[in-house]
Amino acid sequence: MKKIKTFESLLEEKYGEKGSLQRDQFDADSLAFRLGILLKEARIEANLTQEELAEKTGTKKSYISRIERGASDIQISTYWKLIEIGLGRQLHISIG
Repeated sequence: MKKIKTFESLLEEKYGEKGSLQRDQFDADSLAFRLGILLKEARIEANLTQEELAEKTGTKKSYISRIERGASDIQISTYWKLIEIGLGRQLHISIG
């Protein structure tokens, strides 16, 4: 128990401190992954396929798939469109 580390200290060891290039890239990739998971969960809850969501929002199934896998950087306006128009949900953003 003497060598317990915080999650933040593990991130710093592996990716560097916040503000470093490698850490900033990790944080951006992590956010893309989390947004993708949230989208996928909401889409499944709405009982929609990727293709149906793409049709409702004027995008392509392959783009929805890339977002859900965290493999695509997404603009807030596009994410808003997918959530609000495609899924009929509300997107709430906060800065803490």
